[in-house]
Amino acid sequence: MKKIIVLSFLFLSVLSVQAQELEWHTDISDAAKESLKTKKPLMLFFTGSDWCGWCKRLQKEVFQTPEFKKWAKKNVVLVELDYPKRTPQEQALREQNFNLQQMFGVTGYPTIWFVQPEKKEGKKVNLNPLGNTGYVAGGPTKWLEVADGLIEDKK
Repeated sequence: MKKIIVLSFLFLSVLSVQAQELEWHTDISDAAKESLKTKKPLMLFFTGSDWCGWCKRLQKEVFQTPEFKKWAKKNVVLVELDYPKRTPQEQALREQNFNLQQMFGVTGYPTIWFVQPEKKEGKKVNLNPLGNTGYVAGGPTKWLEVADGLIEDKK
């Protein structure tokens, strides 16, 4: 009987962890379609995943917390735009990320831009900037205060 209870608990714990996983898009077109459908802004996370210490710190202190996961599912469509040094990337993804880096004037990492896609002239999609931030000391509460201020001002 104890084994059944322990196994049930472990099974439910695994399901709970999986349910909290976030979907990070890497294709801006797919993310924009979801954003237009859900009416949630995009959160563009410009990162150097395999070399940027501040990016790793932001991931650990904020993006991997239950508070952020709950907030993100409710408020934004997540997009990771990675600029790795050692991890190989497909050419199309590198080009997309480079173009977005240029478009938003990103010169340091981590940089997070909040943007609201808007469909123009049939299929063309414009990315209207709402604001940007980076690493904010103080954990998820402080970071989410900044993020809320950027997206709430534009609603």
